Order: sequence, then structure tokens, then C-alpha cells
Amino acid sequence: MCTDAGAGRARDGREATAAMPRPVEGDAVDPIPLEPVDEVVVTTVVDNSYDGLMGDMGPARRMAMNRTPTVAAALFEEGVTVPGLVAEHGFSALVSVRRGERTHVLLFDTGVSPDGMAGNMERIGLDAGDIETVVLSHGHFDHAGGFAGLARLRGRTGLPLTVHPLVWTRRRFAPPGASPWPLPTLRRGSLEAEGFEVIERRQPSLLLDGSVLITGEVDRTTEFERGLPLHEAQRNGRWEPDPLILDDQALVVHLRGRGLVVLTGCGHAGAVNIARYAMRLTAVDRLHALLGGFHLTGPAFEPIIEPTVAALSELGPDVIVPAHCTGWRAQHRLATALPAAFLPNAVGTSFVLAAA
Repeated sequence: MCTDAGAGRARDGREATAAMPRPVEGDAVDPIPLEPVDEVVVTTVVDNSYDGLMGDMGPARRMAMNRTPTVAAALFEEGVTVPGLVAEHGFSALVSVRRGERTHVLLFDTGVSPDGMAGNMERIGLDAGDIETVVLSHGHFDHAGGFAGLARLRGRTGLPLTVHPLVWTRRRFAPPGASPWPLPTLRRGSLEAEGFEVIERRQPSLLLDGSVLITGEVDRTTEFERGLPLHEAQRNGRWEPDPLILDDQALVVHLRGRGLVVLTGCGHAGAVNIARYAMRLTAVDRLHALLGGFHLTGPAFEPIIEPTVAALSELGPDVIVPAHCTGWRAQHRLATALPAAFLPNAVGTSFVLAAA
């Protein structure tokens, strides 16, 4: 174990430098053999919005209010009301992949509140017992807050949990002229006490019979996706700039005859970087669907909306679902630039993607 703080800072600096934007040409030397699947279903369990009146659109199957369970409410004559589902600033998706007769189920992120994800799963009618493994896109609390609820649903039966080693990092926002805002930090011991088997990986890894790829650290190759400003991490007792959030990773599935389906949490590595990296890792030259948070909201990110939209338009996905932290301005631009592909997200929506 290295006890030299200076050496630790130097190592952190080398890691950050290695992830900075740089040209990458050609295919991967050894493409990852991601097994094609016949169907992918991505069900949004936690997101920033819910619309109980939204109808089905293409591959999007909505959870209408008349399908959610009622709750007791004495002020109504019938004694019940229909509250629908809970939206909150966080993200969680249940991913089902089918190859032939075999189906696997994975949970990607867990939302922000201790029971928001679990409550929505119960109201949607999803069985937590079907989940075979859990993946965290990164360590931010709005993606890692729902483990207690998941443990409640499963009765604390064990599940493997794939994370990047930096998810435990203590972090904060440090705006100039204002007090820093410390972010809740995930604690490994608490997760293990809840029955989760923590697996730390920096590199790409295959899960569920080789049908799901987790990217690990994403190559940063665009010149405009530069991470999260004012974000800091505590390393060796010191607060240091941490714009790159190196633990950011995505989920990738190869849909037979269609191309790649890519799911992001916040997309701190950059939506374009992530999509290009997934294609390069797998040597699959078609992006079929891109779903999740693209982190394009707010004044710091609005300047990169146009180059992001241009690059994604060039990739030409058949389905694009900008969710969570993408922001309304970027969503409107993507809807305008990719009208045939754009689908709005909402809690309870299942995107059913079938092979050609």
C-alpha cells in the first residue's frame, strides 16, 4: 500500500491525464465478443418525470395511471385514490435481455431515495427476485440511494454488485464565493451488510452469459465533453478538482441485426464519448439506441448542446431517450434534430427493443 501522499497525488494526476480528450483512430485491437441478443427491455424505475397520461409510442410502453394500484384515501367517496408513480431527481432502470429462450435481468442504478425505486417497482409490478446482478453507473448519491429498498424487497438475499473502485470517493461541489456542498458518500460496509457482493472493476467486463457489457472507464476523445465543473474529490486528505468523474461507466447490449443499445446513468464521460467507445470496444458499427442521462442541463453545459446534437445526429441512432440530467433545452434540440428517433422518458416506461 502506498503511504506517500505525494505519490498518491501523482498517481491521481496520471489517471486524470490518461482520461483527458485525445484522438483515437482505428478499431480496438481485440474487440470484445459481445453476444447478440434477441430482445432488450429497459424499464425506467426512477427518473425526474412521470406522466400518467402519456400514451405508447413506438417501442415505448407507458405505465398509465389506470394501471397503477390504488391507495386508501378517506376524503373520496370510494375510499381510494390513484397516485401513480414517484418521480425524483435520480435514475434507475431494470434491464431485461433475451437470447433464444433464456432471459436475464439486471438492475442499473438504484435512484436517490431509500425507498423510491422499491416503491415504484412494487407499484409497476416488477419482481425484485428476478434481478441477477446490480450495476452502478457511478458513485453519485442520486444513483446509489435505493439499496435499502432493494434489500427490503429481496429480504437481504445476496446479489453481485459491479462498481468502479472510485465510487467510494468523498466528493463535493465547490462554487466560488459560496460554501462547498458535500455529497453523500456511499459506504461499502453498509452494502455488504445488506447482502450485496461488491465487485470492483475499472476495465470493461461481460455479465450474464456474455450478453451485457459494462464499459468500465470510458475513453474521453471529444474536445467538448470535459466533465463536471466545480466538482471536487477528497484524495489523501486534500480536496482536488474532479471534473472527469472517472468511475462513470455505461451498459451496452448488442441487439441482433440492429446494433448497440447503450444505457447511461448521468453520462459524465459524455454521451458522444460513451457511444463511440461502446462501438469501438465491440467493433459494432451501428448505434441502435441510446438511453439515459446525458448531463446537458444548466449554464455550464448548454454551450456543448449543439456539438453533442451534431455528433449524435451523425451516429444516427434509431432510438434516443434523453433522461434524468439531460435537461429540457437539450431534449428539445434532440427532438428537433432526430424526430424519428426521439422518445420522451417517464417513470414506468418500458422500451421494448426487438432484433431484426
